Amino acid sequence: MPKHVIYLIIAVIAETIGTTALQSSQQFTRFWPSVLVVVAYAISFYLLALTLKYMPVGIMYALWSGLGIILIAGIGYLVFGQKLDAPAFIGLGLIIAGIMMINVFSNTSLH
Repeated sequence: MPKHVIYLIIAVIAETIGTTALQSSQQFTRFWPSVLVVVAYAISFYLLALTLKYMPVGIMYALWSGLGIILIAGIGYLVFGQKLDAPAFIGLGLIIAGIMMINVFSNTSLH
């Protein structure tokens, strides 16, 4: 697997951890979840910067944010009990379709 893909995957995981901790920080009133937010986002943005050596910013950001949205929606549903209705599932499906479209059919995903 190319290293820029590994950077991007780890960046998505770090961003998802940071966003989950953001929910757990209760608006930065809990110390350790707040620290985790800052550290996880710092790792994520550092790895995104490394990914930009290999991918255009628009494609990289679309993949990072799209995958993050899918993961955090799942975590919100499973961990925090946040319900999703049919339009939310359809929207998430469209995000997945867009990510697949970029990866399978687009020639712009690499510099």
